[in-house]
Amino acid sequence: MAREENIDVLIIGAGASGGVAARHLAEKGFSVVCLEQGEWPDRNDFRGAEDDWELAIRKDWALSPNIRKLDSDYPVNAEKSDIDPLMFNAVGGSMVIYAGTWPRMLPSDFRVKSLDGVAEDWPIDYFELAPYYDQIDLEIGVSGLAGDPAYPAHPDYPLPPLPLGKAGRKVAQAHNDLGWHWWPEPNAILSAPYDGRNPCVQRGVCTSGCGEGAKASTDLTHWPKAIGAGAKLITSARVRKITVNDQGLATGAVWVDPEGREFHQSAKVVILAANAIGTARLLLLSKNSMFPNGLANSSGLVGKRLMMHPFAVVTGWFDESLEGWQGQFGASITSYQFYETNPQHDFVRGAKWALSPVGGPLNHVLPMRAGTEVWGEQHHELMNRTFGKGATWAIFGEDLPEESNYIELDESLSDSSGIPSPKVHYKISQNSKRLMGFQVERAEESLRAAGASDVTTANLLRYSGWHLMGTAKMGDDPAKSVVNRFQRSHDVENLYIVDGSVFVTSSGVNPTATITALALRTADNIVKSRSLQAVPS
Repeated sequence: MAREENIDVLIIGAGASGGVAARHLAEKGFSVVCLEQGEWPDRNDFRGAEDDWELAIRKDWALSPNIRKLDSDYPVNAEKSDIDPLMFNAVGGSMVIYAGTWPRMLPSDFRVKSLDGVAEDWPIDYFELAPYYDQIDLEIGVSGLAGDPAYPAHPDYPLPPLPLGKAGRKVAQAHNDLGWHWWPEPNAILSAPYDGRNPCVQRGVCTSGCGEGAKASTDLTHWPKAIGAGAKLITSARVRKITVNDQGLATGAVWVDPEGREFHQSAKVVILAANAIGTARLLLLSKNSMFPNGLANSSGLVGKRLMMHPFAVVTGWFDESLEGWQGQFGASITSYQFYETNPQHDFVRGAKWALSPVGGPLNHVLPMRAGTEVWGEQHHELMNRTFGKGATWAIFGEDLPEESNYIELDESLSDSSGIPSPKVHYKISQNSKRLMGFQVERAEESLRAAGASDVTTANLLRYSGWHLMGTAKMGDDPAKSVVNRFQRSHDVENLYIVDGSVFVTSSGVNPTATITALALRTADNIVKSRSLQAVPS
């Protein structure tokens, strides 16, 4: 096994959190190496400007690794899960194929135990994280409008909001009439040139890669700066395990190249940034005599409390064209009208609504999210009635943490390097079912108030596990959490986790803004405490 020279920090995963940590540590003078299982994305491969993009997103650019089956993917056994996990291995990670919506968590999201008597409070609050939200907004290049009454006041975004479009304006007016909340959605998508990148051209193909580079991902926003500051990024590197010494400190990681050759990268500090499934998988793979149940797992919580946001879509069909094939895919407007707990309901917490385009022509007969194929005699009638005439509320419900939702290693399934795959156990809770049923009914009311002549709904969709959270919980008590408030392992003093694994609760919003703000905060703490950091001798 070849051994690489010892460096300050080894990061595993070059996605959202790994890119942020790498840039900030390298810029502060740390020697940084990152191991990434995927490759650099080639924007010439993105299909958004091509006629076949709607076919490509169903196979080559599918959101599920089990459908794509690229060399960079690992299979995920989801037979015991109500929701299929979705992810992408590449420099930039799943940001390459995310929708680009960029909401912060709300203050109540950090205090659900205190406010609503469920789950647990985070060991930090919104206001502690706020300066890092502000900074990451500038680095990402967020388009939005400050002043949303759902949030505390914060600085304006660096760019103005993206267009509301015909659908956004129509539904916003309906919410004005109803007295319901709405606001322009903040997006990690450029509304104007920024930091050498081009603005959005409104194709609505965000989830199959942004050819213009308008949608932020860390291969654009952070890795060029990290490498410019001296960071080294190794692609096509499958990490097999994290190594530790006799004192229980991490010493680096063993990784495998595409030819099957093994290498060991030594490091003083190891940072995991492999998403809530990949990180739990690697910690479980790294068990040894000192950590027989998995690395950093004295609490028994590694892999436990997986959260994925139950998801529904409610589409209103209008008599006139809303140009529903274009616009940023994530959202034009958002609503938090039914986000907080209402004691009159038979469920706790709530959901975020995001108004999205309905897609191109093929999506009407081969729907990505829900529905059935429509061909034959009914095909033309359907297209005349629906094409360009829809507006969709995409609804993310808060997913409460449960230890019965968990990740384990599969005994029979492995990746192409022979490394055991993760097996996901996940059931949608009764609270989520009641919560989402209520939200769907209210979204139907919203769209009919906007003038929709027909409304179609699809609730609790299986193919919707974009948001992977939990599995390495943050907390102050080592017996009840995996990492501390700065995302350092309680058990391994030089091991950090900076991805969505550390989430205590899921909130009801897209998590990437919070993941990156937390990663920035952790990198800042590593810099400030470097003289106190325990490292292997």
